[in-house]
Amino acid sequence: MTNNALDTRIISSLIKVFADEPLQAPAFSTASALQGESFHFQLAYHGYELMKHAVVKVQGGVAEAISVQKVELVPSELPIYAHHDNNLVRSAPGLYPDLLTPIHEQDGIVICPGQWRSLWISLEVDVRWTEGEHPITVSIASESGELLGEETFTLVVIPTALPKQQLMHTEWFHCDGIATYYGVDIFSEAHWDLIRKFVRTAVQHGINMILTPLFTPPLDTEVGGERPTVQLVDVTKEGERYSFGFERLDRWVRMCLDEGVEYFEMSHLFSQWGAKHAPKIIASVDGEEQRIFGWETDAAGPEYRAFLRQFLTELVTWLKAHRIADRSHFHISDEPRLEQMESYRQAVEAVSDLLAKFPVMDALSDYDFYRSGLVQVPVPANNHVEPFIEHGVKPLWTYYCCSQYREVSNRFFCMPSARNRILGWQLYKFQVNGFLHWGYNFYYSQYSRKRIDPFRTTDALYAFPSGDAFLVYPGEEGPLESIRLDVLLEALQDLRALQLLESYIGHEAVIALIEDDMEEALTFRSYPHSAEWLLNKRALVNERIREAVCGTSSLGT
Repeated sequence: MTNNALDTRIISSLIKVFADEPLQAPAFSTASALQGESFHFQLAYHGYELMKHAVVKVQGGVAEAISVQKVELVPSELPIYAHHDNNLVRSAPGLYPDLLTPIHEQDGIVICPGQWRSLWISLEVDVRWTEGEHPITVSIASESGELLGEETFTLVVIPTALPKQQLMHTEWFHCDGIATYYGVDIFSEAHWDLIRKFVRTAVQHGINMILTPLFTPPLDTEVGGERPTVQLVDVTKEGERYSFGFERLDRWVRMCLDEGVEYFEMSHLFSQWGAKHAPKIIASVDGEEQRIFGWETDAAGPEYRAFLRQFLTELVTWLKAHRIADRSHFHISDEPRLEQMESYRQAVEAVSDLLAKFPVMDALSDYDFYRSGLVQVPVPANNHVEPFIEHGVKPLWTYYCCSQYREVSNRFFCMPSARNRILGWQLYKFQVNGFLHWGYNFYYSQYSRKRIDPFRTTDALYAFPSGDAFLVYPGEEGPLESIRLDVLLEALQDLRALQLLESYIGHEAVIALIEDDMEEALTFRSYPHSAEWLLNKRALVNERIREAVCGTSSLGT
Protein backbone atom coordinates (compact mmCIF):
# COMPACT_ATOMS: atom_id res chain seq x y z
CA MET A 1 0.00 0.00 0.00
CA THR A 2 1.28 3.46 -0.92
CA ASN A 3 -0.11 6.83 0.08
CA ASN A 4 1.27 10.27 0.75
CA ALA A 5 2.35 9.34 4.26
CA LEU A 6 3.58 5.76 4.15
CA ASP A 7 4.61 2.95 1.82
CA THR A 8 4.07 -0.56 3.16
CA ARG A 9 4.89 -4.02 1.89
CA ILE A 10 4.69 -7.60 3.20
CA ILE A 11 8.05 -9.36 2.89
CA SER A 12 9.44 -12.68 4.09
CA SER A 13 11.54 -13.24 7.21
CA LEU A 14 14.58 -13.77 4.97
CA ILE A 15 14.84 -10.12 3.86
CA LYS A 16 17.05 -7.75 5.86
CA VAL A 17 15.64 -4.24 5.73
CA PHE A 18 18.27 -1.48 5.83
CA ALA A 19 17.24 2.06 6.67
CA ASP A 20 19.63 3.65 4.19
CA GLU A 21 18.85 1.80 0.97
CA PRO A 22 15.78 1.17 -1.19
CA LEU A 23 13.84 -1.97 -0.36
CA GLN A 24 14.28 -4.69 -2.94
CA ALA A 25 12.12 -7.64 -2.06
CA PRO A 26 9.72 -9.83 -4.03
CA ALA A 27 6.05 -10.01 -3.17
CA PHE A 28 5.21 -12.34 -0.29
CA SER A 29 1.50 -12.54 0.24
CA THR A 30 0.90 -16.17 1.21
CA ALA A 31 2.69 -19.22 2.59
CA SER A 32 1.89 -22.46 4.37
CA ALA A 33 2.86 -23.82 7.76
CA LEU A 34 2.48 -26.99 9.79
CA GLN A 35 1.08 -27.11 13.28
CA GLY A 36 3.74 -26.69 15.93
CA GLU A 37 5.60 -24.23 13.76
CA SER A 38 6.67 -20.68 14.58
CA PHE A 39 6.07 -18.75 11.38
CA HIS A 40 7.47 -15.27 10.72
CA PHE A 41 6.95 -12.55 8.14
CA GLN A 42 7.60 -8.81 8.05
CA LEU A 43 5.72 -5.63 7.30
CA ALA A 44 8.21 -3.20 5.79
CA TYR A 45 7.29 0.49 5.89
CA HIS A 46 8.76 3.72 4.54
CA GLY A 47 7.64 7.18 5.65
CA TYR A 48 8.06 10.70 4.32
CA GLU A 49 7.65 12.68 7.53
CA LEU A 50 8.78 12.10 11.11
CA MET A 51 5.89 10.55 12.99
CA LYS A 52 5.96 9.31 16.58
CA HIS A 53 3.53 7.07 18.45
CA ALA A 54 2.19 5.38 15.33
CA VAL A 55 -0.17 2.53 16.21
CA VAL A 56 0.22 -1.04 14.94
CA LYS A 57 -2.77 -3.39 14.79
CA VAL A 58 -3.12 -7.00 13.68
CA GLN A 59 -6.46 -8.57 12.77
CA GLY A 60 -7.26 -12.14 11.81
CA GLY A 61 -5.74 -15.46 12.64
CA VAL A 62 -5.57 -16.54 16.28
CA ALA A 63 -5.02 -13.24 18.08
CA GLU A 64 -3.41 -14.67 21.20
CA ALA A 65 -0.93 -16.62 19.05
CA ILE A 66 0.32 -13.58 17.14
CA SER A 67 3.01 -11.17 18.31
CA VAL A 68 4.53 -8.12 16.66
CA GLN A 69 8.01 -6.79 17.35
CA LYS A 70 10.09 -3.96 15.97
CA VAL A 71 13.22 -4.81 14.03
CA GLU A 72 15.80 -2.47 15.55
CA LEU A 73 19.09 -1.35 14.05
CA VAL A 74 22.31 -2.15 15.90
CA PRO A 75 25.87 -1.08 15.11
CA SER A 76 28.52 -3.26 13.54
CA GLU A 77 32.10 -2.02 13.35
CA LEU A 78 33.46 -5.41 12.23
CA PRO A 79 30.88 -6.96 9.91
CA ILE A 80 33.27 -9.45 8.30
CA TYR A 81 36.93 -10.39 8.03
CA ALA A 82 39.09 -9.64 5.01
CA HIS A 83 39.11 -12.04 2.05
CA HIS A 84 35.45 -12.87 2.47
CA ASP A 85 33.22 -14.31 -0.22
CA ASN A 86 30.44 -12.39 -1.97
CA ASN A 87 27.45 -14.08 -0.37
CA LEU A 88 26.78 -11.06 1.86
CA VAL A 89 24.10 -8.39 2.03
CA ARG A 90 26.86 -5.82 2.57
CA SER A 91 30.35 -5.64 4.08
CA ALA A 92 30.57 -2.04 5.25
CA PRO A 93 30.36 -1.03 8.92
CA GLY A 94 27.12 0.62 9.94
CA LEU A 95 23.66 -0.06 11.33
CA TYR A 96 22.25 -3.53 10.71
CA PRO A 97 18.73 -4.87 11.31
CA ASP A 98 18.92 -7.55 13.99
CA LEU A 99 17.39 -6.81 17.40
CA LEU A 100 13.71 -7.58 18.01
CA THR A 101 11.94 -5.51 20.64
CA PRO A 102 8.32 -5.45 21.82
CA ILE A 103 6.00 -2.59 20.92
CA HIS A 104 4.71 -0.84 24.02
CA GLU A 105 1.16 0.40 23.62
CA GLN A 106 1.91 3.85 25.02
CA ASP A 107 4.89 4.34 22.70
CA GLY A 108 3.84 2.70 19.46
CA ILE A 109 6.46 2.97 16.72
CA VAL A 110 8.42 5.83 15.20
CA ILE A 111 8.34 6.44 11.46
CA CYS A 112 11.59 8.07 10.33
CA PRO A 113 11.44 10.11 7.12
CA GLY A 114 13.17 8.54 4.16
CA GLN A 115 13.95 5.29 5.93
CA TRP A 116 12.73 1.75 5.36
CA ARG A 117 12.08 -0.14 8.60
CA SER A 118 10.14 -3.32 9.38
CA LEU A 119 7.91 -5.06 11.87
CA TRP A 120 8.46 -8.72 12.72
CA ILE A 121 5.22 -10.71 12.93
CA SER A 122 5.38 -14.11 14.63
CA LEU A 123 2.59 -16.68 14.39
CA GLU A 124 2.67 -19.60 16.82
CA VAL A 125 0.80 -22.16 14.74
CA ASP A 126 -0.62 -24.72 17.16
CA VAL A 127 -3.84 -26.68 17.45
CA ARG A 128 -5.79 -23.45 17.89
CA TRP A 129 -5.32 -22.78 14.18
CA THR A 130 -7.81 -24.61 12.00
CA GLU A 131 -6.92 -26.13 8.66
CA GLY A 132 -7.01 -23.81 5.68
CA GLU A 133 -6.54 -20.12 4.94
CA HIS A 134 -6.10 -17.46 7.62
CA PRO A 135 -5.92 -13.87 6.29
CA ILE A 136 -3.91 -11.66 8.67
CA THR A 137 -4.08 -7.90 8.23
CA VAL A 138 -1.39 -5.64 9.67
CA SER A 139 -2.07 -1.91 9.76
CA ILE A 140 -0.24 1.22 10.86
CA ALA A 141 -2.21 4.29 11.92
CA SER A 142 -1.30 7.72 13.21
CA GLU A 143 -1.72 8.56 16.88
CA SER A 144 -4.98 10.28 15.97
CA GLY A 145 -6.30 7.17 14.24
CA GLU A 146 -5.69 7.99 10.58
CA LEU A 147 -4.91 4.84 8.60
CA LEU A 148 -1.44 5.17 7.09
CA GLY A 149 -0.82 1.72 5.67
CA GLU A 150 -2.36 -1.74 5.61
CA GLU A 151 -1.35 -5.09 4.17
CA THR A 152 -2.83 -8.60 4.29
CA PHE A 153 -0.92 -11.85 4.42
CA THR A 154 -2.58 -15.26 4.14
CA LEU A 155 -1.27 -18.22 6.09
CA VAL A 156 -2.40 -21.66 4.95
CA VAL A 157 -2.38 -24.14 7.84
CA ILE A 158 -1.76 -27.79 7.00
CA PRO A 159 -3.56 -30.19 9.37
CA THR A 160 -0.55 -32.11 10.60
CA ALA A 161 2.15 -31.32 13.12
CA LEU A 162 5.89 -31.05 12.85
CA PRO A 163 7.55 -34.08 14.46
CA LYS A 164 9.59 -33.65 17.61
CA GLN A 165 13.08 -32.25 17.06
CA GLN A 166 15.62 -35.06 16.94
CA LEU A 167 18.70 -32.87 16.47
CA MET A 168 20.73 -32.17 19.59
CA HIS A 169 21.38 -28.45 19.61
CA THR A 170 23.55 -26.48 22.00
CA GLU A 171 24.41 -22.78 21.94
CA TRP A 172 26.86 -22.27 24.79
CA PHE A 173 25.10 -20.69 27.73
CA HIS A 174 27.18 -18.15 29.69
CA CYS A 175 25.82 -17.67 33.20
CA ASP A 176 28.57 -15.23 34.10
CA GLY A 177 27.67 -12.89 31.26
CA ILE A 178 24.13 -12.62 32.59
CA ALA A 179 25.31 -11.77 36.11
CA THR A 180 27.90 -9.29 34.85
CA TYR A 181 25.56 -7.42 32.54
CA TYR A 182 22.68 -7.16 34.99
CA GLY A 183 24.90 -6.46 38.00
CA VAL A 184 23.45 -9.25 40.15
CA ASP A 185 25.26 -11.60 42.48
CA ILE A 186 26.03 -14.97 40.93
CA PHE A 187 23.39 -17.55 41.88
CA SER A 188 21.40 -14.98 43.80
CA GLU A 189 17.64 -15.27 43.39
CA ALA A 190 17.75 -12.45 40.83
CA HIS A 191 20.39 -14.37 38.89
CA TRP A 192 18.41 -17.62 38.98
CA ASP A 193 15.34 -15.76 37.71
CA LEU A 194 17.29 -14.34 34.77
CA ILE A 195 18.93 -17.68 34.01
CA ARG A 196 15.51 -19.29 33.81
CA LYS A 197 14.29 -16.66 31.35
CA PHE A 198 17.35 -17.08 29.14
CA VAL A 199 16.95 -20.87 29.22
CA ARG A 200 13.26 -20.56 28.36
CA THR A 201 13.98 -18.47 25.28
CA ALA A 202 16.67 -20.93 24.22
CA VAL A 203 14.33 -23.92 24.46
CA GLN A 204 11.57 -22.07 22.61
CA HIS A 205 14.00 -21.73 19.71
CA GLY A 206 15.13 -25.33 19.41
CA ILE A 207 18.09 -25.30 21.81
CA ASN A 208 17.56 -28.51 23.73
CA MET A 209 21.02 -28.99 25.29
CA ILE A 210 22.47 -26.61 27.90
CA LEU A 211 26.11 -26.08 28.83
CA THR A 212 26.15 -26.85 32.55
CA PRO A 213 28.89 -25.11 34.58
CA LEU A 214 29.99 -27.81 36.99
CA PHE A 215 32.96 -25.49 37.42
CA THR A 216 33.62 -22.15 35.71
CA PRO A 217 33.88 -23.18 32.04
CA PRO A 218 37.49 -22.84 30.81
CA LEU A 219 36.38 -21.18 27.58
CA ASP A 220 37.37 -17.95 25.85
CA THR A 221 39.54 -16.91 28.77
CA GLU A 222 42.88 -15.15 28.51
CA VAL A 223 45.74 -17.36 29.68
CA GLY A 224 46.32 -16.40 33.29
CA GLY A 225 43.02 -14.53 33.44
CA GLU A 226 39.71 -15.40 35.05
CA ARG A 227 36.06 -15.24 34.26
CA PRO A 228 33.60 -14.68 37.11
CA THR A 229 33.11 -17.84 39.14
CA VAL A 230 29.99 -19.75 38.12
CA GLN A 231 30.42 -23.10 39.85
CA LEU A 232 27.42 -25.29 40.50
CA VAL A 233 29.30 -27.87 42.57
CA ASP A 234 30.49 -27.05 46.09
CA VAL A 235 33.92 -28.43 46.93
CA THR A 236 35.46 -28.93 50.37
CA LYS A 237 39.11 -29.95 50.67
CA GLU A 238 40.36 -31.80 53.73
CA GLY A 239 43.92 -32.93 53.24
CA GLU A 240 44.00 -35.17 50.19
CA ARG A 241 40.27 -35.83 50.33
CA TYR A 242 37.47 -33.83 48.73
CA SER A 243 33.77 -33.76 49.44
CA PHE A 244 31.16 -32.37 47.09
CA GLY A 245 27.82 -30.62 47.43
CA PHE A 246 25.35 -30.87 44.55
CA GLU A 247 22.54 -28.64 45.83
CA ARG A 248 23.01 -25.93 43.19
CA LEU A 249 23.47 -28.52 40.46
CA ASP A 250 20.21 -30.11 41.59
CA ARG A 251 18.44 -26.76 41.32
CA TRP A 252 19.96 -26.18 37.89
CA VAL A 253 18.82 -29.55 36.58
CA ARG A 254 15.30 -29.19 37.95
CA MET A 255 14.98 -25.70 36.49
CA CYS A 256 16.24 -26.83 33.08
CA LEU A 257 13.93 -29.85 33.01
CA ASP A 258 10.98 -27.62 33.98
CA GLU A 259 11.77 -25.38 31.00
CA GLY A 260 12.02 -28.28 28.55
CA VAL A 261 15.78 -28.88 28.34
CA GLU A 262 16.45 -32.46 27.23
CA TYR A 263 20.24 -32.80 27.41
CA PHE A 264 22.97 -31.59 29.73
CA GLU A 265 26.40 -30.71 28.39
CA MET A 266 28.88 -30.80 31.25
CA SER A 267 31.48 -28.05 31.15
CA HIS A 268 34.99 -28.91 30.02
CA LEU A 269 37.21 -30.77 32.47
CA PHE A 270 40.41 -29.24 31.07
CA SER A 271 41.48 -25.91 29.63
CA GLN A 272 40.76 -24.89 26.04
CA TRP A 273 43.22 -25.47 23.19
CA GLY A 274 45.13 -28.49 24.41
CA ALA A 275 43.97 -29.63 27.87
CA LYS A 276 47.17 -28.47 29.56
CA HIS A 277 45.57 -26.89 32.62
CA ALA A 278 42.62 -27.30 34.95
CA PRO A 279 39.55 -25.07 34.95
CA LYS A 280 39.24 -22.61 37.79
CA ILE A 281 37.92 -24.52 40.79
CA ILE A 282 37.01 -22.92 44.10
CA ALA A 283 36.94 -24.95 47.32
CA SER A 284 36.43 -24.44 51.00
CA VAL A 285 39.78 -25.04 52.69
CA ASP A 286 39.81 -24.73 56.48
CA GLY A 287 36.61 -22.74 56.27
CA GLU A 288 37.87 -20.26 53.64
CA GLU A 289 37.05 -20.11 49.93
CA GLN A 290 40.19 -20.60 47.85
CA ARG A 291 41.06 -21.29 44.24
CA ILE A 292 42.63 -24.72 44.35
CA PHE A 293 43.07 -25.28 40.60
CA GLY A 294 43.45 -23.06 37.56
CA TRP A 295 46.01 -21.89 35.01
CA GLU A 296 48.80 -22.75 37.43
CA THR A 297 47.68 -26.38 37.55
CA ASP A 298 49.39 -29.00 35.43
CA ALA A 299 46.45 -30.96 34.10
CA ALA A 300 48.54 -34.12 34.02
CA GLY A 301 49.78 -33.67 37.58
CA PRO A 302 48.82 -36.15 40.32
CA GLU A 303 46.87 -33.64 42.42
CA TYR A 304 44.36 -32.69 39.74
CA ARG A 305 44.03 -36.29 38.58
CA ALA A 306 43.24 -37.40 42.12
CA PHE A 307 40.64 -34.64 42.39
CA LEU A 308 39.01 -35.58 39.09
CA ARG A 309 38.74 -39.22 39.99
CA GLN A 310 37.07 -38.45 43.31
CA PHE A 311 34.77 -35.87 41.73
CA LEU A 312 33.69 -37.85 38.67
CA THR A 313 33.02 -40.96 40.74
CA GLU A 314 30.58 -39.01 42.89
CA LEU A 315 29.13 -37.03 39.97
CA VAL A 316 28.35 -40.16 37.97
CA THR A 317 26.60 -41.64 40.98
CA TRP A 318 24.61 -38.43 41.38
CA LEU A 319 23.62 -38.31 37.68
CA LYS A 320 22.37 -41.89 37.84
CA ALA A 321 20.45 -41.27 41.06
CA HIS A 322 18.75 -38.25 39.48
CA ARG A 323 18.00 -40.17 36.28
CA ILE A 324 19.79 -37.85 33.90
CA ALA A 325 22.86 -39.97 33.18
CA ASP A 326 21.39 -40.91 29.80
CA ARG A 327 20.90 -37.20 29.03
CA SER A 328 24.45 -36.15 29.96
CA HIS A 329 27.39 -35.41 27.67
CA PHE A 330 30.95 -34.55 28.69
CA HIS A 331 33.82 -32.50 27.27
CA ILE A 332 37.58 -32.87 27.68
CA SER A 333 39.00 -29.73 26.01
CA ASP A 334 37.72 -27.40 23.31
CA GLU A 335 39.41 -27.33 19.90
CA PRO A 336 42.60 -29.34 20.44
CA ARG A 337 45.08 -29.28 17.56
CA LEU A 338 47.37 -31.99 16.23
CA GLU A 339 50.40 -30.57 18.04
CA GLN A 340 48.45 -30.81 21.31
CA MET A 341 47.55 -34.46 20.89
CA GLU A 342 49.80 -35.71 23.66
CA SER A 343 48.39 -33.42 26.36
CA TYR A 344 44.89 -34.24 25.14
CA ARG A 345 45.72 -37.96 25.27
CA GLN A 346 46.85 -37.65 28.88
CA ALA A 347 43.62 -35.85 29.77
CA VAL A 348 41.50 -38.53 28.11
CA GLU A 349 43.38 -41.33 29.83
CA ALA A 350 42.85 -39.68 33.20
CA VAL A 351 39.06 -39.97 32.99
CA SER A 352 38.15 -42.40 30.20
CA ASP A 353 37.28 -45.32 32.47
CA LEU A 354 35.00 -43.14 34.61
CA LEU A 355 33.19 -41.71 31.55
CA ALA A 356 33.09 -44.92 29.52
CA LYS A 357 29.28 -44.97 29.41
CA PHE A 358 28.85 -41.29 28.50
CA PRO A 359 29.16 -39.51 25.14
CA VAL A 360 32.35 -37.44 25.26
CA MET A 361 32.37 -34.71 22.61
CA ASP A 362 34.77 -31.96 21.57
CA ALA A 363 35.07 -29.45 18.76
CA LEU A 364 37.69 -31.00 16.52
CA SER A 365 38.23 -30.20 12.88
CA ASP A 366 41.24 -32.37 12.03
CA TYR A 367 40.21 -35.82 10.84
CA ASP A 368 43.70 -37.20 11.53
CA PHE A 369 43.23 -36.21 15.17
CA TYR A 370 39.93 -38.09 15.23
CA ARG A 371 41.63 -41.17 13.75
CA SER A 372 43.76 -41.37 16.90
CA GLY A 373 40.66 -42.66 18.68
CA LEU A 374 40.88 -40.07 21.43
CA VAL A 375 37.63 -38.28 20.62
CA GLN A 376 34.48 -40.34 20.83
CA VAL A 377 32.12 -37.70 19.39
CA PRO A 378 34.00 -35.20 17.19
CA VAL A 379 32.34 -31.89 16.39
CA PRO A 380 34.02 -30.61 13.20
CA ALA A 381 33.37 -27.15 11.79
CA ASN A 382 31.09 -27.09 8.75
CA ASN A 383 34.03 -26.16 6.51
CA HIS A 384 35.97 -29.21 7.74
CA VAL A 385 33.16 -31.75 7.99
CA GLU A 386 33.59 -33.41 4.58
CA PRO A 387 36.18 -36.06 5.64
CA PHE A 388 33.99 -37.03 8.58
CA ILE A 389 31.01 -37.47 6.23
CA GLU A 390 33.08 -39.43 3.70
CA HIS A 391 34.28 -41.84 6.39
CA GLY A 392 30.77 -42.36 7.78
CA VAL A 393 31.51 -40.97 11.23
CA LYS A 394 28.56 -41.45 13.58
CA PRO A 395 27.27 -39.75 15.58
CA LEU A 396 27.94 -36.79 13.33
CA TRP A 397 27.96 -33.26 14.72
CA THR A 398 29.04 -29.94 13.24
CA TYR A 399 29.48 -26.32 14.27
CA TYR A 400 30.42 -22.94 12.92
CA CYS A 401 31.90 -19.85 14.55
CA CYS A 402 33.90 -16.79 13.50
CA SER A 403 36.30 -18.74 11.27
CA GLN A 404 33.57 -20.07 8.99
CA TYR A 405 33.05 -16.95 6.89
CA ARG A 406 33.79 -18.30 3.41
CA GLU A 407 31.43 -20.51 1.39
CA VAL A 408 29.60 -22.23 4.26
CA SER A 409 26.48 -21.39 6.22
CA ASN A 410 26.70 -18.90 9.07
CA ARG A 411 24.68 -16.12 10.71
CA PHE A 412 26.67 -12.88 10.85
CA PHE A 413 24.77 -9.59 10.58
CA CYS A 414 26.24 -9.04 7.12
CA MET A 415 25.09 -12.36 5.72
CA PRO A 416 21.71 -12.90 4.06
CA SER A 417 19.25 -14.76 6.26
CA ALA A 418 19.07 -17.52 3.64
CA ARG A 419 22.68 -18.35 4.54
CA ASN A 420 21.49 -18.90 8.10
CA ARG A 421 18.40 -20.94 7.19
CA ILE A 422 20.05 -23.26 4.64
CA LEU A 423 21.73 -25.03 7.56
CA GLY A 424 18.56 -27.04 8.25
CA TRP A 425 18.61 -28.53 4.76
CA GLN A 426 22.28 -29.43 5.04
CA LEU A 427 21.77 -31.04 8.44
CA TYR A 428 18.94 -33.07 6.93
CA LYS A 429 20.78 -34.34 3.88
CA PHE A 430 23.78 -35.56 5.84
CA GLN A 431 21.69 -36.83 8.77
CA VAL A 432 23.64 -34.80 11.28
CA ASN A 433 22.95 -35.69 14.91
CA GLY A 434 23.96 -32.46 16.60
CA PHE A 435 24.80 -28.80 16.09
CA LEU A 436 26.97 -26.71 18.41
CA HIS A 437 27.79 -23.03 18.64
CA TRP A 438 29.80 -21.20 21.25
CA GLY A 439 27.80 -17.97 21.52
CA TYR A 440 24.26 -17.87 22.85
CA ASN A 441 24.97 -14.91 25.16
CA PHE A 442 28.66 -14.02 25.33
CA TYR A 443 28.70 -10.42 26.58
CA TYR A 444 32.46 -9.94 26.89
CA SER A 445 35.35 -8.92 24.69
CA GLN A 446 37.59 -11.63 23.27
CA TYR A 447 39.23 -13.77 25.97
CA SER A 448 36.73 -12.30 28.47
CA ARG A 449 39.02 -9.36 29.20
CA LYS A 450 36.22 -6.79 29.49
CA ARG A 451 32.46 -6.70 29.77
CA ILE A 452 30.75 -5.08 26.80
CA ASP A 453 27.39 -3.51 26.08
CA PRO A 454 25.98 -5.82 23.39
CA PHE A 455 23.63 -3.08 22.19
CA ARG A 456 26.69 -1.03 21.21
CA THR A 457 29.48 -3.57 20.73
CA THR A 458 28.44 -6.53 18.61
CA ASP A 459 31.87 -7.83 17.59
CA ALA A 460 33.43 -8.66 21.00
CA LEU A 461 35.60 -5.57 20.63
CA TYR A 462 36.89 -6.09 17.06
CA ALA A 463 37.39 -9.83 17.50
CA PHE A 464 34.50 -11.69 15.85
CA PRO A 465 32.21 -10.53 13.04
CA SER A 466 28.98 -9.12 14.43
CA GLY A 467 26.50 -11.91 14.99
CA ASP A 468 28.97 -14.51 16.21
CA ALA A 469 29.13 -13.88 19.95
CA PHE A 470 25.44 -13.85 20.88
CA LEU A 471 21.97 -14.70 19.60
CA VAL A 472 19.99 -12.86 22.28
CA TYR A 473 20.33 -9.39 23.76
CA PRO A 474 19.97 -8.65 27.49
CA GLY A 475 16.71 -6.72 27.79
CA GLU A 476 15.53 -4.95 30.92
CA GLU A 477 13.64 -7.97 32.20
CA GLY A 478 15.28 -10.80 30.30
CA PRO A 479 16.45 -11.83 26.84
CA LEU A 480 15.42 -10.06 23.66
CA GLU A 481 15.44 -12.09 20.46
CA SER A 482 17.24 -11.41 17.21
CA ILE A 483 16.15 -12.09 13.66
CA ARG A 484 19.10 -14.51 13.51
CA LEU A 485 17.63 -16.54 16.37
CA ASP A 486 14.21 -16.76 14.73
CA VAL A 487 15.65 -17.63 11.32
CA LEU A 488 17.80 -20.34 12.92
CA LEU A 489 14.59 -21.74 14.40
CA GLU A 490 13.11 -21.71 10.89
CA ALA A 491 16.11 -23.77 9.75
CA LEU A 492 15.40 -26.34 12.46
CA GLN A 493 11.73 -26.40 11.48
CA ASP A 494 12.71 -27.02 7.86
CA LEU A 495 14.77 -29.97 9.09
CA ARG A 496 11.77 -31.38 10.97
CA ALA A 497 9.47 -30.87 7.98
CA LEU A 498 11.91 -32.75 5.77
CA GLN A 499 12.04 -35.57 8.31
CA LEU A 500 8.23 -35.68 8.31
CA LEU A 501 8.14 -35.92 4.53
CA GLU A 502 10.77 -38.65 4.71
CA SER A 503 8.42 -40.71 6.86
CA TYR A 504 6.06 -40.80 3.86
CA ILE A 505 8.35 -41.04 0.84
CA GLY A 506 11.82 -42.01 2.12
CA HIS A 507 15.14 -40.21 2.46
CA GLU A 508 16.33 -40.60 -1.13
CA ALA A 509 13.09 -39.24 -2.55
CA VAL A 510 13.34 -36.20 -0.30
CA ILE A 511 16.91 -35.57 -1.44
CA ALA A 512 15.76 -35.84 -5.05
CA LEU A 513 13.02 -33.29 -4.36
CA ILE A 514 15.54 -30.90 -2.80
CA GLU A 515 18.10 -31.17 -5.58
CA ASP A 516 15.90 -31.48 -8.65
CA ASP A 517 16.48 -27.85 -9.72
CA MET A 518 20.07 -27.51 -8.47
CA GLU A 519 23.07 -27.51 -10.79
CA GLU A 520 25.20 -29.27 -8.17
CA ALA A 521 24.35 -31.59 -5.30
CA LEU A 522 23.69 -29.93 -1.95
CA THR A 523 26.76 -29.84 0.31
CA PHE A 524 27.93 -27.69 3.17
CA ARG A 525 29.79 -25.52 0.62
CA SER A 526 27.49 -25.74 -2.37
CA TYR A 527 23.89 -24.63 -1.93
CA PRO A 528 21.38 -22.17 -3.41
CA HIS A 529 21.99 -18.64 -2.16
CA SER A 530 18.47 -17.47 -2.96
CA ALA A 531 15.82 -16.76 -0.33
CA GLU A 532 13.20 -17.47 -2.98
CA TRP A 533 14.63 -20.96 -3.51
CA LEU A 534 14.25 -21.71 0.19
CA LEU A 535 10.72 -20.33 0.41
CA ASN A 536 9.55 -22.11 -2.72
CA LYS A 537 11.20 -25.38 -1.78
CA ARG A 538 9.67 -25.33 1.69
CA ALA A 539 6.28 -24.65 0.12
CA LEU A 540 6.81 -27.70 -2.09
CA VAL A 541 7.75 -29.84 0.91
CA ASN A 542 4.58 -28.70 2.67
CA GLU A 543 2.51 -29.53 -0.38
CA ARG A 544 3.96 -33.03 -0.56
CA ILE A 545 3.17 -33.50 3.12
CA ARG A 546 -0.38 -32.29 2.51
CA GLU A 547 -0.78 -34.78 -0.33
CA ALA A 548 0.46 -37.59 1.88
CA VAL A 549 -1.83 -36.61 4.76
CA CYS A 550 -4.96 -35.54 2.90
CA GLY A 551 -4.56 -37.11 -0.50
CA THR A 552 -5.20 -33.79 -2.23
CA SER A 553 -3.08 -31.14 -3.90
CA SER A 554 -4.09 -27.52 -3.58
CA LEU A 555 -1.02 -25.45 -2.71
CA GLY A 556 1.20 -23.75 -5.23
CA THR A 557 4.97 -23.88 -5.01
